[in-house]
Amino acid sequence: MKFLFTTFFTIIMINIFAQTANIEVSVEDNKIVATIDIPKGLHQTLQKDFFNIEVEKIQNIKFSETIYPKGHKNEILNTIEFSDKVNLIKPFSYAQNLKSAISAKVTVNYQLCKDNGACLFPQSEEFKVTIQPQKSEKSNFLKYLLMAFLGGLILNVMPCVLPVLSIKAISLVKQSGQEHKVILKHSLTYAAGIILSFIALATVVIIMKTTGESVGWGFQFQNPYFVIILLSMMLVFALSLFDLFTFSAPGMQVANNASGKDGYLGSFMSGIFAVLLATPCTAPMLGAALGFAFSQSAIVIIILFIAIGAGLAFPFVIIGFMPKMINFMPKPGAWMNTFKEVMGFLLLGTVIYLFRVLYFQLSGEELINILWFMLSLSFAAWIYGKYATPIKPKKTQWIAIIISIFLIAASWSTFVHISQNKKNTVKNEHSNWQTFTPELLAAHIAENKIVFVDFSAEWCMTCKTNEALVLNTDEIQNLFKSKGVQLLLGDNTKKNHIVDEWLKKYNRAGVPLYLLFIPNKKEPIIFPEILTKQMIINSLKP
Repeated sequence: MKFLFTTFFTIIMINIFAQTANIEVSVEDNKIVATIDIPKGLHQTLQKDFFNIEVEKIQNIKFSETIYPKGHKNEILNTIEFSDKVNLIKPFSYAQNLKSAISAKVTVNYQLCKDNGACLFPQSEEFKVTIQPQKSEKSNFLKYLLMAFLGGLILNVMPCVLPVLSIKAISLVKQSGQEHKVILKHSLTYAAGIILSFIALATVVIIMKTTGESVGWGFQFQNPYFVIILLSMMLVFALSLFDLFTFSAPGMQVANNASGKDGYLGSFMSGIFAVLLATPCTAPMLGAALGFAFSQSAIVIIILFIAIGAGLAFPFVIIGFMPKMINFMPKPGAWMNTFKEVMGFLLLGTVIYLFRVLYFQLSGEELINILWFMLSLSFAAWIYGKYATPIKPKKTQWIAIIISIFLIAASWSTFVHISQNKKNTVKNEHSNWQTFTPELLAAHIAENKIVFVDFSAEWCMTCKTNEALVLNTDEIQNLFKSKGVQLLLGDNTKKNHIVDEWLKKYNRAGVPLYLLFIPNKKEPIIFPEILTKQMIINSLKP
């Protein structure tokens, strides 16, 4: 009897302890990351005493509390649970520079529970990690601060912000005959619009990080509502350039002067538009700076985002302090109206580009409804422009404004309805692109194949430019084919946690990210944000 009991007990214990999680531990950018792969049918409950990372005390290194991702709530038990793959993070900081690498013992504690409610015994696994000497945090910070500024400066020549910058250039030409103080005020107001927009964007990033949400550069374009609102703003802005209407309050000429497109509010709004249009672009050095920023504290995120804004605003601030530079621009004349209208068409092109982004996020019926909303919005702008002008009676102006607002609100309520069940749709110009999965990548690598991975998004202007001019050209596609390169595409048009994890792995805050895995090489080749054909050709040479 005793033998049977012992045997039965042993079988139960073996069965319990056989169900363990697969854990990998690494050191990345002043943090220890434990990736826990939880078996199917099991989950981990958020109990910090049984689910955490512990590190032995090390002189001159301070470890923070374990950071947990956002789990899913069990409404019945009122608990937070994790399943599949979970990343735990243990940040650390240096009291002073390390003179040599340090080996540290890391313990990962967890307690798995079956989905039927029964929990297994708590378990622990120990790992040895190596913490390498790092440059001082101050040195790192200053390096990335400079990169953020230069990245923002380069954004001025990216195609995303061209429409707004061109219109701003026209306003500078118009202001060329005004006092230097006026020109300076307009430049600083434009810069204020940019800086405040980046501060607002940084605040959203910080809030989302505190909730455990993964966030990256251009993340707002993953939200269809944001794209629709931006699309609407660009449409209204374009219509104003064709003089369909001008912003004015009924009977208030002073307010009209202040808020017109040539007023200070116009300069401020130009700065906001510049930021909104800049975020789907990633400039050289900007990706690395943002990757560093997103891993830092709230104050560092804000400072680096301000640095990006300062770089974007810098050319116009210089003109504000040195207004004689305007003399190098064409003189005011009739050409300006023509140029303004050309910019209007360019903005309408931006509207089409944004509508194309929605194509990959919405269903066909939803897209048609957005077109009806755009028509209603245009009609409301026409009513406002025709009947809310200062030459009309005040009563007529107010009626026109009320009708316009009602029409916009009613059409939004009627047509803008978005379901959340549409899956990501990847449209490839060449059919030999495969959908990226870590498993598919590992399979190709195991077969000693060359693999090129493109992490992209339909809203990313830099990505689409690289695809059109480099990746999807016949020359490069034929090269890939001749070398037997497997092409994988990770789509981040809508929220994609797998892509987010890989971006973090290579310290990038957003797409694009290009990786080339070559057999017998431990690490992949990482390409810059702006690709050239020669880069690809050189990387595939024997």
